[in-house]
Amino acid sequence: MIICPSCGSKVGSDLCLGCPSCGARAVGPPLAKAEHELASYGRAVIAFGSGAVMAVGVLIAIVAALVENKGAWLRLSNILTAGEVAAWRLKWLAFPVAISVLWSVARLIRSIKNDQVRFTGLRAARVGFVAAIVATAMIASLIGITVPERLRRREWSNEAAVNARAYTIARAQLEYKDLKGTLPSSEDLIKELSTLPDPDGAIAEALRDLDVSGYEPGTVLAAASTKSKSLVPRGSAIRKAATADPASDRGLSFTSYKLRLPGEDKILNTDDDVILQDGLIMRVSDLPSPSSARTLPHTP
Repeated sequence: MIICPSCGSKVGSDLCLGCPSCGARAVGPPLAKAEHELASYGRAVIAFGSGAVMAVGVLIAIVAALVENKGAWLRLSNILTAGEVAAWRLKWLAFPVAISVLWSVARLIRSIKNDQVRFTGLRAARVGFVAAIVATAMIASLIGITVPERLRRREWSNEAAVNARAYTIARAQLEYKDLKGTLPSSEDLIKELSTLPDPDGAIAEALRDLDVSGYEPGTVLAAASTKSKSLVPRGSAIRKAATADPASDRGLSFTSYKLRLPGEDKILNTDDDVILQDGLIMRVSDLPSPSSARTLPHTP
């Protein structure tokens, strides 16, 4: 079976007698197969070029990050920082491309190795494969280096969000105390604090989904003296009769509160909860456990 070079039809007879379709005739017998054929570099060039493009792309991204940050190029810390920025920018594009490039280049290397008579350039193909592996490993390493720091910053962000809510509620309590002279009760906490001026909506956002079961308002009495003898101020003997009786002054009353807020897990009564007591923020995990508290000996 011969393909006619003029019309492309299949010819079963001798083409020198003419093509049945177009009538074209061969001017002579077909050429003999060449004694020596040159091996093809095409597959090796594709493999080498794929790895080189990946490596050059990573370097260009790092250089672009350096130029953007305007850092000293010869300082290792700036280069490392630029590499981390470039790796995070390329992460969604680099890994799919790396998987496809490594798989295709590996197949090209295998085909060149199995038929070295027709194909050549195995060393160049392996160099491209190594370049692709290095570029992929570089991106993965730069991303892995920054993962702990990014997790730490995320933890700081969550902690700042919880503290911001606690500070907003503390500010609302102070404003309410200045206006009313006392603090709201557990039943009226959300209702009373919602009446405060809130131009930016911060108080409303802080009170949203607030569990009032963790709120404990109270009163602290500051006694003038712990002795049974009444404390008489100096000079009271020469004061007028209109002055209040010092024996009746048993203490000064202060309103106080204690509010337990959920932490990062948004669940109350867990170890990451936050205790807001009179404007002071404390972590439940930082408080000493009751079992570990030591009892000091009583000294008469």
